[in-house]
Amino acid sequence: MRPRHIGLIAGGLFAVAVTLVGFTALVNSRQAAPGLSGTAQSTTGVASIGGPFKLTRGDGKPVTEADFRGKPTAMFFGFTFCPEVCPTTLYELSGLIKELGPEAEKMNFAFVSVDWERDGPKELAGYTSAFDSHIQGLSGTEAEIDAVTKAYRVYYKRVPVEGGDYTIDHTASVYLMDKDGKFVGTLAYGEGRDTMLEKLKRLIAGA
Repeated sequence: MRPRHIGLIAGGLFAVAVTLVGFTALVNSRQAAPGLSGTAQSTTGVASIGGPFKLTRGDGKPVTEADFRGKPTAMFFGFTFCPEVCPTTLYELSGLIKELGPEAEKMNFAFVSVDWERDGPKELAGYTSAFDSHIQGLSGTEAEIDAVTKAYRVYYKRVPVEGGDYTIDHTASVYLMDKDGKFVGTLAYGEGRDTMLEKLKRLIAGA
């Protein structure tokens, strides 16, 4: 099995459009374009983002959307073999959590692996241990990952690479959900640190 690289590797581009309130977010897995800037409120006729799911924590215990209710949540989808976007995003989230200080206890932070074949609870626990302890790794079966990615409108696709291995293209934004599990916006890949911190503070203040 090849090692997990935490380097800057340019890759192919992909785009997935999600229609929200008055604008479209275009995201890319490896060299991501900015996602939603700000927040969006749910309105009639707008495709919903979020919903029921069943996954497994790093300690092997099951978790559902109900376990996140009562606190706003920052949820990111990726995989442990990800060369650039995932480690960069989790590193940035760790820094934001540190800046939030005690206020970080008022939020949930989750990293959901879309690599259902290689990333089990043990792999997720080991991977997330390199980042802030508030970030919990979540894994699932192929059916469970398909269900949660469909609910959150997350794009992911296996891409074969030389040697018979594969990488995964995936949505690069961090999803922000309120305490009731409703989608309110994103942290876009490459977005300014101050802007991201302000979004988290507003999300906590509105809880």
